[in-house]
This record gives sequence, C-alpha cells and structure tokens, in this order.
Amino acid sequence: METLVLYRMKMSVYKKICLLLTLGLIFNQPDEASAQEQAKLLFQPQQVKLLPGVFKEAEQTDLKYILALDADRLLAPYLKEAGLKTNASNYPNWESTGLHGHMAGHYLSALSLMYASTGDKRVGDKIQYVLTRLKSCQDANKNGYLGGVPGGAAMWTHVANGNIKAGSFDLNKKWVPLYNIHKIYGGLRDAWLYTDNTLAKAMLIDFSNWFVWLTAKLTDEQIQKMLISEHGGLNEVFADVYAITKDKRMLKLAYQFSDQRILNPLVKQKDKLNGLHANTQIPKVIGFERIAMLNHDKDYQQAAHFFWQTVVGNRTTAIGGNSVREHFNPSDDFSTMISSVEGPETCNSYNMLKLTKLLYEAEGAASYLDYYERTLYNHILSSQNPHGGFVYFTPMRPNHYRVYSQAQTSFWCCVGSGIENHAKYNELIYAHKDNALFVNLFIPSTLDWKEKGIKVTQTTQFPESEETSLLINAKKPVQLALHIRKPNWVAADGFKVLVNNQLIAASQSADGYIKINRLWKNGDQVKVLLPMHLELAQMPDKSAYYAVLKGPIVLAAKTGNDDLAGLYADDSRMGHIAKGKQYDLQDAPVLIGDANTISKQITQINGKQSAYSMAAFIYPKSKSTLELIPFYKIHDSRYMIYWPVATEKGLEELKGRLAADEDEKLKVAANTVDVVFPGEQQPEVDHQFKSDQSNSGTFKNKHWRSSNTWFSYELNNKENLAKAVQITYYGKETGRSFKILVNGKVVAEVKLTTDLGDVFYSRTYPIAKELLESGKTINIRFEADKNSETASIYEVRLLK
Repeated sequence: METLVLYRMKMSVYKKICLLLTLGLIFNQPDEASAQEQAKLLFQPQQVKLLPGVFKEAEQTDLKYILALDADRLLAPYLKEAGLKTNASNYPNWESTGLHGHMAGHYLSALSLMYASTGDKRVGDKIQYVLTRLKSCQDANKNGYLGGVPGGAAMWTHVANGNIKAGSFDLNKKWVPLYNIHKIYGGLRDAWLYTDNTLAKAMLIDFSNWFVWLTAKLTDEQIQKMLISEHGGLNEVFADVYAITKDKRMLKLAYQFSDQRILNPLVKQKDKLNGLHANTQIPKVIGFERIAMLNHDKDYQQAAHFFWQTVVGNRTTAIGGNSVREHFNPSDDFSTMISSVEGPETCNSYNMLKLTKLLYEAEGAASYLDYYERTLYNHILSSQNPHGGFVYFTPMRPNHYRVYSQAQTSFWCCVGSGIENHAKYNELIYAHKDNALFVNLFIPSTLDWKEKGIKVTQTTQFPESEETSLLINAKKPVQLALHIRKPNWVAADGFKVLVNNQLIAASQSADGYIKINRLWKNGDQVKVLLPMHLELAQMPDKSAYYAVLKGPIVLAAKTGNDDLAGLYADDSRMGHIAKGKQYDLQDAPVLIGDANTISKQITQINGKQSAYSMAAFIYPKSKSTLELIPFYKIHDSRYMIYWPVATEKGLEELKGRLAADEDEKLKVAANTVDVVFPGEQQPEVDHQFKSDQSNSGTFKNKHWRSSNTWFSYELNNKENLAKAVQITYYGKETGRSFKILVNGKVVAEVKLTTDLGDVFYSRTYPIAKELLESGKTINIRFEADKNSETASIYEVRLLK
C-alpha cells in the first residue's frame, strides 16, 4: 500500500481542511456521515422491466441492431492476435484501421445489459459463445492477456520493460491500446455483474493479473507517462476488480492508473478543462468516484464532485451533452458550439451518466437525477434512429443534421457506447435503502422487490402526459416509506400526490423527494401530477442563443431534409460527420422579443400532442409554420435546437454580426476539400497523423502542433479537387524555419521572421497537378530545418 500513502501525502493537512471547508460552502457537499446516510442502493436490472413506451421501443430497436452484428467478425482481432483460426474477417472502419477489437468489449457489455433487462435467450446464447471464444484466446496467450491490438504482444512487452512512448492518442505507435483493452475489461466485468457468469469472472481476474505483470517493473512516474495516452476508465475497472476480489493489488492499480494531471487541479477546485479531449477525461473521473466509494477517499470524492459540478453547470448544452470536435470548449465562449457541425459527442453523455449514477448512489441527491433525466431524453434517447443506427455528433448548429451508423459499416466509439445506452434504461428508475423505496424517473415499468414481497407497476405516458401512476401489489401489508422525486422543473404548487384518489400533504426531504410513510396494502394506488411549463434556456456562455424546454424536454423544429449527405454512414474514416451543406447562420430563424417573456407566448397547436407554434414572434414570417416538437422525435432531418433571440431594434445588429462572422467561414468551407485541426485528438487520428518527437498544446483556445523533426497527415482528395494547401499560424511566432512537403515533394520553404502581431493568419501554397494522384489521399508533411523547429500549426486545409 506504499503507493496509496504516497498519493495522500501530496497535500498538507492544513490545505486539506481548508479544501473541505471551501467545498462544503460552495457546493453544499455532504460530509461523509451525511453522504452515507443519503446513499442509495440500485435494484438489479432483472428486477426492473420496461413497459410499452418510447424507452421500450428504443430497447427493442437496440436489440435488433445487436443481433444483426456478427460475433465472429467482432472476435476476429482477438483470434488473430492469439494465433488461432478465425471464422470471419474483421469488420471495416475503426475495426480495421488500428482500433481492432474495441467493439467486442462494448458488445459483451451490451449483451450482458440486454440479457439482464430482457432475459432474451438469443442474447444469453451469444454471451456464452463470445466468452467461450475469448477464453480460447486467453488460453492460447498463456499469460492471461486478452486483446485485439495489432501486434499487441510485442508492444506490451516493450511497455513492461519501461520502453514507453506516449502521445494523446497513441502508445508505442498503436492507436490508444489502453483504451482498447479497457473495453474488454469492461465487457468481462459486466458479464459477471449482470449475468453472474463465472467464466467471465475467472477471465477478468486472470486478465487483471496479467496487468499486474505488465506494470510490475514500472515506476509511478512511468505509469503516469503512459496515462498521457487515452486509456478509458482503467482505474474504475481495477477498483471494480478490487470490489470483487478484495485483492489490494487491484486497488493499488486503480490509484496508479488515476491521472494526477487531471486529479490534482480538481481536488483544488480548479477548472483546467479548456481544450482537453472531453471523453478522455470523463472516464478517469468515473474511476475517481469508484475509488472514493470503495476506499472512503475524500480527495477523490471531491475531485469527482467538482468535475461534475463544473461540467454540468458551466459546460453543458440544453440536451445534456458537451464538447466541440470532442474537446471542451471555453466555458465562457460557446461560439464554436453554434458554428461547428461536430457538436456534443454521444460517448461523453454516456460517460457523464455513468458518473452521475455513481454520485447519486454515493450521495443520494435528486439533483443528480434532474441532470440524468434531461440527458437521457434529449441526448441518449435522441441518439438512436427508430430504424436503427447511432449518432456520433449532435450539432447545435442551426439548420444542420446528424449522421447514423449502419450495423455492417460503422464501428465508432459512439456505436460501442450506443449499443450499451439503450439496453439499460431500467438502471435508475427506482432505488432503495433500508425500508424506503425511491421513485426516480417517470418511465413505464415494473419493479419486483422480492425482499419486501411487493411489486410496483408504474403506468405513464410521460412526457406526453403530465402525470404518472403507481400500483402496489403486496403479498401482505408492508410498512414502507415511499419517496417520489420532485423534479426541479415542476412548480412547487403544481406537484401533487394522491393515494387512492385522496390528496395527501407530504413534506419534501432535504435530498429532493416527497415522502409518504404508511402501511401499504395490495391494490393501493399512487397518482403523481407533474405539470410542466415552457421556458427558454440560454447557452451557458450567456450569448444570444436559447433552447426551448417543456419541463425536462428540449423542443426543436424540423427545418428541411435537403442535402443530407451521408445520412447513413458508410465505412469511411470520416463517415460519422454530417458533411452536407452548412446553411448561413444569418439566415437562421430568429425569435423576436424578450427571452423572459417569449415562452409565455408559445402556443400548443390544436389537435397535435406535444406540438407548439412560435408564429407570433418568429422571423422571418416565412418560417412561422415551423413546429416545436420533442427533439428525441426528430430524425432524418435538419433541425433547430438553439435559436438566436433579439429585440426588433437589435435584429439588424444581430444579423450584421452573424454575417461578419459567417460570410468568410462559409466561403472557406465551400472551398475546402478536407481539413485537419492539429493537436485535436480525433481529427488527427482520422487523418493518420504520424510524427517523430512532436509537441502539441492549446493557445488562445486553439490547438496546435509543432516539431523539431517532422510530422504529417493524410488528407482526403476523393474527387481530385485539391489545388492548394492552406496553413494557419500565429502572428507573433518568429524564428522558425521549415519545409512543407506534399506527397514527398517540397512545395514551400517557410521562414517566419516577421512579427505580424497578436493574430492568427493563413498562408496558401499551390500544389502542382503532377504531385496528385486521382482519388488518392494527399500526404502533407512538415519538416523542421536543422537547428530549428516547425511553426506551431493550427489548421491544415486542402482548398479547391
């Protein structure tokens, strides 16, 4: 346990006491005794079944998608790495371009969740088949290892011997191999936790013992160096294995694989998230919270609590999602959220809900459920097409659209988390503690609480209706405290509870519930009235963009279905991005009036449930027929979630400002063949970034990359339209001397000698026709001159 002691000695006792006091004052964080008192226990998924409704439909759509996947193709990378014969070839896309095998872990998790939720025998059979095949791979490897990382055996041996070369998305020149194996760790864990599969448990323990071997000769400093590379939530997994085995080596691993660069600022209540790759960080924090729960570690608990507060409070859009191009944008500037077509990533919300669930279990506050509910309806539910397929990015850009995966072509991270998302809608509907039952979410479902001898049936059409009903079936009368969540979106005087048609007076507890303590008998009925009101929710940076909500539900408008290029993704590396035409922001509809009063003038459309009109104040009048409906119902269409709001007097000023910002951007976009943003994780991965000793970072909220040797990208030129490459630099950077090469030939020798001031600027370099091959990618390489360094490169863009 030496490592645990080392980590805890990093702050003085005085600083710790000050920190505890400050956190308590600012965030009302419960002390340990209070947190334990409010902690909640969740039911097993087998105890909670969904009834007909939107979530049951989504579950069944997900089931069809999961069953359409070929287990042999998902397992092929593992068999190949173990030297065994395969029954099928790898799937394409990420499964054949470096992240081989990541989907199999998600697949095993999704199967386990789906089987626990539905009991479908077909799913149970697939779990056993997958585990049996994986066990043959683990046996063939002879050391407990299990992975599909290409060339993994040699690479891991290098790592075990301390030969570690880590970048933000690579480790020893492999695409995030720690992240990759985290998925299969998670799959094995879930197969044990949700289906009691003893084979999965034994394999998980053997695999974890291999990791002890992998790290046995490494120092804490070397491990922290490894954590520069995206590694998922390995600390969470090892904490879970500790919970299963009580093997203290696993708790030590959980601490060692907690990234101190992220942990330490969070413990000190410092938001250092700007520019960081969002979904690299969120799983780390899930691990912090899991460690805190198991080892009563206040530092880790405070870190997780503060992270949740700042992300939800300052960095989250109306749908519950966050990030632009996968990175945390500045908390005081969401302009790129509006302009980019790569808005909130579904994986981020998947992981934020995992973190929220853990914090709720630890602290029991209903405020966590308010966020969970908002994100569940508006991001997670909306991210699945009713015909099948999952969304990677959900653009907040007005008049844009989303792209959906296809079962045989698309294997992004958000497909992996997607097949899990819709298999676990039952996880947080109810909770319990001692002799108390908590009703958290208003979703049609049944709860079988065998220990108390009762069944609860929740019947509702929420959010189409504003009420829910609970029917108690009890073998014999049972004394029970029923706690019903009072959401933050319902007015205090509107929330009413009736027991057997009698209105009752019930007090609200400190953790956000209405409590009814009584002797419950068979056939007792509880009716809860949940009146919702309309409101406008401003973008977190307080800019002039607002979303419309009814209760927790985001209302949006369909704005057309023209030019939905790539609506259903092919197997291309960039197929998850909606590349169709971007409509000018200045042409987007505007709401004219006061944001504080507009919501009071939105009217329901006669004869249409959950459909609303804004005709009285929408500009231009040609858009007055647009209808607001729940965003989760909008698919295969362009849409408006965020609306610019202005007074009549301020309309021209708003349009002028948008025009000034937008005209040049749209011209550049229309003239662009392909673009990469150096220093940003997924854009660089998607463009086959290669390097030797390069550096990256952020400056003025822009990412950059430089090198004193070289780095390169492969840019797409499918239609052979490229004529030039445009590079973006920073004006005050001087004294750099380097070459730009296209397909191995020098197209420019650049010397930065003049201070151009505190601005970003671009230079365009023509590409000779003879350097290009029709339909092929273009290699753009930056080479530093001797004793010099390349410029910090902020953008690389192929132009027509």
